[in-house]
Amino acid sequence: MCSGLLVGTLDVVLDSSARVAPYRILLQTADSQIYWNVACGSSRKEITEHWDWLESNLLQTISIFDNDEDVTTFVKGKISGIIAEENRLKQGEEQEEDCGKFQEAELKMRRLFAMPEEEKLVNYYSCSYWKGRVPRQGWLYLSVNHLCFYSFLLGKEVTLVVQWTEVTQLEKNANLVFPESVRVSTRHTEHFFSMFLNINDTFKLMEQLANIAMRQLLDNEAFALIFDLTCSSPRCRDLDARAKNERYRTMFRLTQDERLDGHTDCTLWTPFAKMHVVGQLFISNNYICFNSREEGLCQLIIPLREVSIAEKADSSSVLPCPVSISTKNKMNFLFANLKDRDFLVQRISDFLQRTPDSSRGDTSPLCLVGPSVSRSLFMLRTQNTSNYSLMVHLLSSSSSPEEAWNIHFSEFGRGVCMYRTSRTRELVLNGIPESLRGELWLLFSGAQNEMATHSGYYGDLVEQAMGLCSLATEEIERDLHRSMPEHRAFQNETGIAALRRVLTAYAHRNPGIGYCQAMNIVTSVLLLYCPEEEAFWLLVALCERMLPDYYNTRVVGALVDQGVFEELTRAFLPLLYEHMQELGVISTISLSWFLTLFLSVMPFDSAVLLVDCFFYEGIKVTFQVALAVLYDNMDALLSCSDEGEAMTILGRYLDNVVNKQTVAPPIPHLHALLTSGDDPPPEVDIFDLIKSSYEKFGSLHSDVIEQMRFKQRLKVIQSLEDTAKRSVVGDSAFSIEELEELYCLFKSKHMTSCYWGSSSSAAERHDPSLPYLEQYRIDPAQFTQLFTALGPWVCGGHTSTLSTRLFRLLDQNKDGLVNFKEFITGLSGMYHGDMTEKLKLLYKLHLPPGNSHTTQMCVCVCVCVSVCMWSCEQFIDLCKTLYNMFSEEPLEQELYHSIATVASLLLRIGEVGKRFNNNNGGGRKADNPAAQDVDWSITFEQVLASLLTEPPLVDYFEKKRDFKNKMAACKAQRAVERQTSSTSDHELTQHSI
Repeated sequence: MCSGLLVGTLDVVLDSSARVAPYRILLQTADSQIYWNVACGSSRKEITEHWDWLESNLLQTISIFDNDEDVTTFVKGKISGIIAEENRLKQGEEQEEDCGKFQEAELKMRRLFAMPEEEKLVNYYSCSYWKGRVPRQGWLYLSVNHLCFYSFLLGKEVTLVVQWTEVTQLEKNANLVFPESVRVSTRHTEHFFSMFLNINDTFKLMEQLANIAMRQLLDNEAFALIFDLTCSSPRCRDLDARAKNERYRTMFRLTQDERLDGHTDCTLWTPFAKMHVVGQLFISNNYICFNSREEGLCQLIIPLREVSIAEKADSSSVLPCPVSISTKNKMNFLFANLKDRDFLVQRISDFLQRTPDSSRGDTSPLCLVGPSVSRSLFMLRTQNTSNYSLMVHLLSSSSSPEEAWNIHFSEFGRGVCMYRTSRTRELVLNGIPESLRGELWLLFSGAQNEMATHSGYYGDLVEQAMGLCSLATEEIERDLHRSMPEHRAFQNETGIAALRRVLTAYAHRNPGIGYCQAMNIVTSVLLLYCPEEEAFWLLVALCERMLPDYYNTRVVGALVDQGVFEELTRAFLPLLYEHMQELGVISTISLSWFLTLFLSVMPFDSAVLLVDCFFYEGIKVTFQVALAVLYDNMDALLSCSDEGEAMTILGRYLDNVVNKQTVAPPIPHLHALLTSGDDPPPEVDIFDLIKSSYEKFGSLHSDVIEQMRFKQRLKVIQSLEDTAKRSVVGDSAFSIEELEELYCLFKSKHMTSCYWGSSSSAAERHDPSLPYLEQYRIDPAQFTQLFTALGPWVCGGHTSTLSTRLFRLLDQNKDGLVNFKEFITGLSGMYHGDMTEKLKLLYKLHLPPGNSHTTQMCVCVCVCVSVCMWSCEQFIDLCKTLYNMFSEEPLEQELYHSIATVASLLLRIGEVGKRFNNNNGGGRKADNPAAQDVDWSITFEQVLASLLTEPPLVDYFEKKRDFKNKMAACKAQRAVERQTSSTSDHELTQHSI
């Protein structure tokens, strides 16, 4: 009998509360008073079938067991396994049903919104869309690249399509007009959606998709993510997994390629506190990490390369289900209260088998500039006085904080597996000793893990970059001697050469960033405390993880955090915020503060303490200290009447933030030397400033900052796009408004090519390093679509031929792509050139491909084209173009007559020229038979002179074409296409019903 006969009865096994059926089969051993309900049935026939199955499958097997306990265990396990299998099959059927519904919704989305197969649905929701104050019930479709909504109720249809790249703000809000809803804002309008079953999940998914879209506008990596999404199923779960990976990497400062395998609740035994700390255990392909439930109480990062053994420990009432993990440096970690201990240990073992054996441990890697050179940089920095005994006193005076750290190491461990606790943070806030600064920066930033897994990488980069010349290397050379020139360490070739190597190696590693101003200042400080290789990996951690998108041509990350800072100022210091907004100060100060971590605006010995805190706490420290600076100067700033006065107050305050614990004379930065006055303000102890920032603004949390960053990223990137649209081509006669509309249309075509079915990759079409007008590029097919929709010379079936010729003329570098600047150049020539320029453009379009290079540049500029001559074939092509061009004109017949007259005249001119050339070459006919008949040809000047004899042709080419109507018609056509698609789908649905 099939196991399916037990369905409906097996789910009550081991359930003493189950309702008693009329017929049951019970399991009871001779020495036990307990019985187990194995099967039940509503009729004698049903229970007999169950018994027959048990007799065939279980009774013969249980005879091999020696005792009743084993029999009971076997039967219970067998029946439980059948139940689990039946449940799994049911879940599989439900998933298949859900998958079928999802595919149906995806097909419907494509029909409704005219989407190609490449556009993948991520998820869909039933909701209401508010048009005015009237809700329209329908379906919201969230695809990889678009937000779409469709509703058809009582004969009224609503269709909405929004590209994620056009979204400027996402907000979840609630008010009297709109109940708990999601507001989606674009540049021109707002859309409200409400009545979601789970609004939080929906909003989170919207944020993820919008964030991916913003990345597309910054670089090409997001397009690779989109490709992965379109290949994965289900895509919503994949996005959720990516979000969890990102949070995991951020929490523990791990590399971008680390993938979270899973996490579970547990407790960690902390020997230093003799207590169990409740938290979560995270497992990934290279790390075991722990984070306490109480923020900052305890954190642990254990690289698998350091693990020697992971095993189950003896369970007890105090330590239920424990797992012990031992490392190569003899540290032991005990996790307990694990729900699925066996699976966890097996998973760790699997990862350990794939982990390369590393005998390096926590030893410093071999680097091009060893500790001796690093020490020499430190010595040079301290030699601002010739008194050697003072330097010795400086080193000896740090014994007290060093001793505190040594005690900490003995209790909490040292190296990558160190327990990171509230005590660790206290020590960091009190300043890291000079001798430990490089080691701890490397540890807290996560750079040590990356360096340990990339042995020899830096040395290879230095060799590869040696001798290469680029824009980045030129900028680096220009800034080398501007990097903290007040420090003796960088007043000689030793320090300069080390700085050059690190910056050049990073520019070679990451050409997308290359080199950005402020990187030199930060790297200089890193080199004061670290060997070159360590400084390089710290720079990698800063640029790629801790300060994302800060150091690029558009400093997007710094602008995003500038917006976050403004929002925080408004929340914590509302009165000051309003006044400083009027003065325009916040945007000015925050950029320099954040880009250099206060190193460029504060005395070095004070600023480096903020760098200590930054590597441990992250960007929240920068925000806290910036807010504390504004708070301390609030009264003075409120009395300012202009931006310059406010900047002076803040500058003088920061100049006098001192480190009173240092023994060496303070090393003022260049700004202080240039702006010092006769009556400086009172000194501010850096430790008091740090303490104040934590007391007043320590409530900031990293997850809140990340949420604020997302909102600001939408605003910043869209603002940069608006700036791009306002960058008018110098010789274009289009208005700024027209150029903005054209830019949006052109970019939409470009983005479509990156999304769907293009033969070239996104990287080939988009280069963020270029000027805005040259970043986006389209191929011939897309160019033809735009030319047909917007071009004034519509030639019926001949339009595609004319478009191909114009594309070939505009494609200056012959890469098969045209950028926005080139596109505008061609369109401007057709719309705003005078008659001669228009005719000259037409003449160039009909030159043979091999001759078009003579006039490749701006087609509107008067370039001599008489050196090129048409053959009879090109002349015939022009006649075809003109005849097709005039087919829809009001004066069609007059134009046809005029072109016929001009054509006859040009034919006679060509024949006369041919006979003249043949007669002049008669003396050479015998010597060169091929020269007996010179080709028929005419020049541009002859064409121009002939056309000028016909007023209808002159009027046609002098007439100003209405571009606005063309653009409006183009927009209307796109709306009609959407509407037609929606109507067709509705008709199909009604027909199927």
